[in-house]
Amino acid sequence: MVISMAAISSMLAFLLSYLISRASAQVTHSYCDNSKGNYTINSTYHNNLNTLLSTLSSHTQINYGFYNFSYGQNSDKVNAIGLCRGDVNPDQCRRCLNDSAATITRLCPNQKEAILWLKTNECQLRYSQRSIFGVLESSPWFYMKNSNNVTEPDKFNQALSNLMKNLTIVAASGDSRRKYATDSVVASNFQTIYGLVQCTPDLSETDCNRCLDGAIYEISPCCANKKGVRVVRPSCNIRFETYSFYDPTPKLDPDVKPPSASPPSSFNSTSPKESNNTITIVIAVVVPTLVAAVVSLLCLCRYLRRRKARKSLAVNQDDDDIEIAQSLQLDFDTIRVATEDFSDSNKLGEGGFGAVYMGRLPNEQMIAVKRLSSGSSQGDTEFKNEVLLVAKLQHRNLVRLLGFCLEGRERLLVYEFVPNKSLDYFIFDPAKKALLDWAMRYKIIRGIARGLLYLHEDSLLRIIHRDLKASNILLDEEMNPKIADFGMARLVLLDQTHANTNRVVGTYGYMAPEYIMQGQFSVKSDIFSFGVLLLEIVSGQKNSDFRHGDDVEDLLSFTWRNWRDGTAVNIVDPSLNNNSINEMMRCIHIGLLCVQDNLSDRPSMATVMLMLSSYSLSLPIPSEPAFYAHSTTRSLPATMSWGHSSRATTNESTNKSAQESENEISITELYPR
Repeated sequence: MVISMAAISSMLAFLLSYLISRASAQVTHSYCDNSKGNYTINSTYHNNLNTLLSTLSSHTQINYGFYNFSYGQNSDKVNAIGLCRGDVNPDQCRRCLNDSAATITRLCPNQKEAILWLKTNECQLRYSQRSIFGVLESSPWFYMKNSNNVTEPDKFNQALSNLMKNLTIVAASGDSRRKYATDSVVASNFQTIYGLVQCTPDLSETDCNRCLDGAIYEISPCCANKKGVRVVRPSCNIRFETYSFYDPTPKLDPDVKPPSASPPSSFNSTSPKESNNTITIVIAVVVPTLVAAVVSLLCLCRYLRRRKARKSLAVNQDDDDIEIAQSLQLDFDTIRVATEDFSDSNKLGEGGFGAVYMGRLPNEQMIAVKRLSSGSSQGDTEFKNEVLLVAKLQHRNLVRLLGFCLEGRERLLVYEFVPNKSLDYFIFDPAKKALLDWAMRYKIIRGIARGLLYLHEDSLLRIIHRDLKASNILLDEEMNPKIADFGMARLVLLDQTHANTNRVVGTYGYMAPEYIMQGQFSVKSDIFSFGVLLLEIVSGQKNSDFRHGDDVEDLLSFTWRNWRDGTAVNIVDPSLNNNSINEMMRCIHIGLLCVQDNLSDRPSMATVMLMLSSYSLSLPIPSEPAFYAHSTTRSLPATMSWGHSSRATTNESTNKSAQESENEISITELYPR
């Protein structure tokens, strides 16, 4: 065939993503307020905003779907509110807000005030430098309506009016955790009306009533006699339909009080109606023909994605992929000028698919540009993988994607510039490793663990990195670690325990045995890699070339033997002092738990974080690590060229030994969600 099945699958995936994203634009609304001022990239306000958004939903004690927190001081203080619909469960709420945090900064890249309503009003997220806590906000707003008219409108409207009035009373009387109510009523011709109203819980009862009354008032001018209407404001929203669209409302513990929102001491008492900057947004009605087309496209997409999943050719893309891509696309000439025409003096090194260059944008922001090799046969797959995957990730311990360029044969990825190179540059250098004292190394270990926990459990997508190693950990100006290089990353379903591949990619010494032997990978294979990396940080030596005196052996064997014999202190880097020896021993113990041969014995990243944070938690006794010299597990060759990714191809009948891949090329594989 002239066109491969993989190419056809990729083109089809992008076409479907485009069509669906056009449809999703009807149910996702954002507002970026330029009148409230803009911030510059990497400014204090920008950093405070990123910190606040990345941690907003991390307060797991909140189970009622309302997050209102501040971060920063004075004019650089950021206030944010996250609100989920009252019937959304806590995990689903946090996923929605995490996705919103990633999306809102893409759609509103430098505005100091913005608001996003995501998808079917499951959640909303807003932030501002001014106080927004406890303040009734009635604009911007939008409405959506069902295209069908009701029969006997007088009886229908009377029943609807009574329903919304009763719901308003119930919601407004709610507490500071939830102001939300749903109910139904039978109207004419035995037709049932289902209604929902909600306010942000920080409003007073009076303001909640005012907000909901105003939203209900908008029904008649815009949407009289329609079978369904939704009116959404920053401080409240209402909806009714002739079918049930909400789930049962979870009960809240009456004894649990919400944490303080830490708002400023005084609130802005100015009425929104008096604001000179009030802007009203009204979204046009979706015509019936388009609605039918959207439904057909969604059904077609679901069918084709399931079919592609069975063939392991799917590329997972959310409805907003095209919208994200458009906001990130950069001009080639801009990047060319920023890197001084990709000069050798700006070259930072060679990556898995080409060179990486340092650059400076016209606004003085420093960037790192990955220029994918035009001769790479897997370049397109890698490019789509990193753009669509990394663009959705927002965490302080992950390298942030700033943009991309696709022009002719040029495929460029633009990342934030991380000035202190990678961890291997320090930890394996006899002189530079002395710059990393134990406090710094422990900070790096915990940061890597937080980033990996986000990938496995806290991001909207469950992501298995598959190539976690020292050279893929970058260090910022404060030596905070950032996980990089998602070219080999793999998406899996949230409830999926493992997956298989017929092409194994990664770096020997870091790869788990079940991954190399059977092509089976899971979050536990990433945890194996983390365990190896943790032991490297403690010892200051490469896993494949560990030296103790004149002896050379692999790090796992040396660690296990000394830990078993009670001489684990031999593993510790001699350049470290013994002031924190107990903490070092605990890290060695955790590392051995992570590299156990049986993947079910390895802890999850949530458990690892708990082990690193709580010294009172007793640790289980580890079993022999995978590839231990005296284990029954077959030993594997060490990395042929340190820091390079190697590839092994497996099928049902053979397991070939790994060979270093040309230009470090690997195959990216994605699972649909």
